[in-house]
Amino acid sequence: MANRGTVWVDWANYWATGDSSSKAQSLPTLTKLGKHLNPNGRGVDGALMDLEYQRMELLRFNLYDNKTFESYIKGQGNIAGPVIKTWEEMRLPPTHPQFQQVSNEKGEQLCKNDLIRFRNLTGICNDIYNPAMGSTNQLFARNMRFEATFPDLGENELARNRHADRLSLLKPDPQVISRKLFTRAQQKPDACNFGQGLPDNAKEAQCDYKKAPFFNVLAAYWIQFMTHDWFYHLREGQNSPTKISVGCASQLVNNQEQPITPEQAAKLGCRPNDKVDAAVIAQQNPAPSFEYDGKTYLQRAPKTTENTVTAWWDASQIYGFDETSIKRVKRDPKDGAKLEMAPRGSHSGAGEKFGYLPVFNSCDSSSTDCVTDPINPAWKGQEAAAFADNWTVGLSFYHNLFVREHNLFVDAFRAKAAATPQADSGLRNPVKPDQIITYKNVSDEELYQAARLVVAAEIAKIHTTEWTTQLLYGEPMFLGMNANWNGLLERDNPVSNVLGKIVVNRLAKSPSETKANQFYSVFASGAGIFGLGSHRYKDLPGFLGYLPGKKDIWDLRNPEHINGGVNHFGSPFNFPEEFPTVYRLHPLIPDLLEFRDLQKPNDIVKKVPVVSTFRGKATQAMTDGGLSNWALSLGRQRLGLLTLQNHAQFLQNLEMPRLQTETNKIDIPALDLIRDRERGVPRFNEFRRQYGLTQLTSFDDFLDRKLKADSPERKEQERLIGLLREVYGQHKCDAGKIITDAQLNADGSAINDCLGHANGSMVDNIEDLDTVVGWLSEFTRPHGFAISETQFHVFILNASRRLFSDRFFTSSFRPEFYTTLGWQWVMDNGPGGKQWEANMSNGHKVEVSPLKRIMLRTMPELAGQLADVVNIFDPWARDRGEYYSLQWKAKAESVADESFR
Repeated sequence: MANRGTVWVDWANYWATGDSSSKAQSLPTLTKLGKHLNPNGRGVDGALMDLEYQRMELLRFNLYDNKTFESYIKGQGNIAGPVIKTWEEMRLPPTHPQFQQVSNEKGEQLCKNDLIRFRNLTGICNDIYNPAMGSTNQLFARNMRFEATFPDLGENELARNRHADRLSLLKPDPQVISRKLFTRAQQKPDACNFGQGLPDNAKEAQCDYKKAPFFNVLAAYWIQFMTHDWFYHLREGQNSPTKISVGCASQLVNNQEQPITPEQAAKLGCRPNDKVDAAVIAQQNPAPSFEYDGKTYLQRAPKTTENTVTAWWDASQIYGFDETSIKRVKRDPKDGAKLEMAPRGSHSGAGEKFGYLPVFNSCDSSSTDCVTDPINPAWKGQEAAAFADNWTVGLSFYHNLFVREHNLFVDAFRAKAAATPQADSGLRNPVKPDQIITYKNVSDEELYQAARLVVAAEIAKIHTTEWTTQLLYGEPMFLGMNANWNGLLERDNPVSNVLGKIVVNRLAKSPSETKANQFYSVFASGAGIFGLGSHRYKDLPGFLGYLPGKKDIWDLRNPEHINGGVNHFGSPFNFPEEFPTVYRLHPLIPDLLEFRDLQKPNDIVKKVPVVSTFRGKATQAMTDGGLSNWALSLGRQRLGLLTLQNHAQFLQNLEMPRLQTETNKIDIPALDLIRDRERGVPRFNEFRRQYGLTQLTSFDDFLDRKLKADSPERKEQERLIGLLREVYGQHKCDAGKIITDAQLNADGSAINDCLGHANGSMVDNIEDLDTVVGWLSEFTRPHGFAISETQFHVFILNASRRLFSDRFFTSSFRPEFYTTLGWQWVMDNGPGGKQWEANMSNGHKVEVSPLKRIMLRTMPELAGQLADVVNIFDPWARDRGEYYSLQWKAKAESVADESFR
């Protein structure tokens, strides 16, 4: 209670939400119910309740679709906007190749037959009543009022009051922000060489960075692998042909803006002659408006952008998302159900027999016997993948890993087919739903598509229950993320079953917004989102959970059964533009990768510059290193903290010959800021207000108040806050200017330009702070959070929506689509049933994780290294200690590892 008035959510003072020091020493309880009555139970329960209330409010207040917002406000006839389930805007247009297949004579659209069997290339027909939803080239949505977006345009009085004339695409200067607030300091600059390392990848190279003790570099590359599946603004690696400046033009000196001289540019390290292609904008004509209930609303944001990949969690980065990308996907010429892999390198591990991805064919197209892959010239020499942009050795690692997994599933299915050819595979064809498809009659294409469903589900499960629980390393998030997938209770628990009935039968169909949306999101946490609505029972026709012993009458002929488990909360699913913003996580990447060999895992053999493993160079790096050695190397090394002055220097000086500019270089951290500004992301303080978070009133609010006044950590934070003030400046405030309508002050008054300070006083330009800079400045975080509170709230909303909205993770998670083997494979993390870790972890009996099982299948030579690894994204040599310890302490067998010196 003492800290309720602070800016940040106060989990730090909840019992049992930190390490063991946060736990109360209470008596053991005798029942499961009793544990919720002791302090530790109440503390964790309180945090979970906070999370659920946050999700309820975010689902209610933060869904703004650029195509359907007017109907969300007005409703459709007697249907309130937040419970609308179908939209004309989500229909396929008459020009679409599948238009006739989904349309009837009444003008209605319904996906059926082959269009509902598997994941379609462009993402259509995931929702069978809204064929276009989530498909390639749909508009990004927003998570905040359209009027709050694009503040630099100054199109409304609130934006003008909030920022005056201080904002533009290059104000404050993005390269100045990058160089002053993002650059990693180096003790031995020559040994780092701006991230280029030393000749021959010598291990004596040294690039300093602030390290996270409980997260590894595999986790950094994982999120790059994920975002390639979820969103993309470019078209085949290209933005707009128009070139724009990227700054190094002006800076504040004694709170006055002045041009940067050549001498100052040299001292900062910025480049005034850098240019980059402008962002692609879908619509930039003035946004139309509409009136409703005495209020005026914008129909859409002032500008819009398109998501050029599918928004579904469908592994499209591997399997393709349009007619061009599918041509880059190499099918095995000897087995149509598999993806092509070939031997490469000279490594001897047991997993080497599974091979590596082939390389893009970029031969001379004038040759009569050559078919050139459709690639951007910059992708020459890369391994073949549907999504080929921004290719790194980390992406190479995950693409090779999951293609091996795809092929192993195919092998397991074929082995079952050989053993029991006449047995029911579980697969069904909607054209002939009553016809059993035996194992021997499953075609290559059917098996390929079922394997894709399995791999996509595994990826989603890994991210939800494994990556996120290490990113947010604490008991509330462990329980919360597992609840998102499996439910707070075991699937066969009667309470979980009742929750499943409440959620899908009564709440999802309710005309009441509160019941249909808010309560739905609460009770789905109990039943679990995954598989929600995938069972039906004759004597309980509305019950959609799982009941052991009851006859399941789920019917492929019934559209409501196929689609009945999803909930879009009145707004079509796509990612909002704010979602890519919170995934600007470049500080995670070190400058140098510490390469190791399985033969001597405690030794760093060499230090490989990350910049030397980009694009086509990733192919050679993977060939030379081998998949299992890269797994060990990336698994042992800590990634960088998401904080100020921790961006890799190579990113600020990245060679980009394709730009054909005077410098042919780009400052990626500066470009992050420009892209957010181009795409209309509000600045940090209004961003927080729009998400329901507490605003800051000065840069000093970033200080972690738990730190002692004379501690080194506090002094460092004060230094960085001084830099924020130097870069963004101050102004004389005017209490007569109202700056937002997203929130009110505690006393009910409007928030004004002075933010609680005296009228006419000098106040920090906290309203101008870029979002990325803001959350990197959030030094106050809950225990074990690798990301900031602000980023976390964007995740709370959107991470749940992509599960809630996908029928292949809810009501169509069935053997009819996945095959019986595939369904069980996802449920058990592989063949052979569930497996459990030998030891408890953080007080829990834990299942062997899905990613660990995949690594052991695809790289059996890692068995020794992974024997006592609980979470693949925790540094493999770190001793996890007791109850969510964040200590950097070596396991007994890794004491000699030089990274612990």
